[in-house]
Amino acid sequence: MIWLWCTRVAWALLPATTGAAFADAIEGWSTGPSRLAAVFLWAIWAAGLFALFAPRPWGLTLLRVVAPCGFACVALSSAYTSAASATLALASSGVAAILALSEPTASATANAHAYGDEHRFVLRIPMPLLLGPIPVAVVLVALGVVSGPLLLADGRYLVGALATIAGLPVAVLVVRALHPLSCRWFVLVPAGIAIADPLTLTDPVLVRREHIATLRRTARAALPGDALDLRLGTLAGTIVMELTEPVEFGRRRGRRSAEVLAPRLVAVAVVRADAAIAQARRRRISA
Repeated sequence: MIWLWCTRVAWALLPATTGAAFADAIEGWSTGPSRLAAVFLWAIWAAGLFALFAPRPWGLTLLRVVAPCGFACVALSSAYTSAASATLALASSGVAAILALSEPTASATANAHAYGDEHRFVLRIPMPLLLGPIPVAVVLVALGVVSGPLLLADGRYLVGALATIAGLPVAVLVVRALHPLSCRWFVLVPAGIAIADPLTLTDPVLVRREHIATLRRTARAALPGDALDLRLGTLAGTIVMELTEPVEFGRRRGRRSAEVLAPRLVAVAVVRADAAIAQARRRRISA
């Protein structure tokens, strides 16, 4: 909880620490675009603050877009302001972005809707997505939302209208594609362990405690051929769950197809893997 409050404070202070840099950066702009840019910056800040004070999975998706976009805006504005203002703005926005994207924030959003005596541990973002598609997606959302309106405010109506018409639907589709990353959890419940991962599973799956033989950490990339690997290329934080008997999982194959598997071994990549295993043992879920 202390880290979540540190994140809230860091985000709340952003107008005071970055305002001078932004003001210097847009000082030479014409009236329309400069005012609209200020509106966008305030909207980014307010949306992030609301998401932090009302943590929900959708808020995590929002933060994963606005936090890097906010830092990118600060970085672009640093060339147009004094060294002192640029340093303060970069440092404060960098800290706020890192905290907003950190595990404590993700855990708070995951557990905001936890039912009864359950605890949700966040699954790691797949490394192949983190190194390419996700940054590109964030850029597409930012450009899709702001480019058209800024062009319209600058009096370039035809290009601005086309950019708005094309950009906003793209931004909505990309955000919808990003949102499942905020709903991937390894959940400890009284009956056992539930795995919720809309990227790989058609539906959440409950593995009852009597069907769980062991939980263990491993860093191996290779697993037995009959294992169900839900890590999506991420080795860090791997937990292997060995089952006493097969449990059915609906594994996605592309966007529309799926297959039912009944593995005896399931691997997931959890952000706080050691804590998840320790709590599972305290609950007597695993041997």
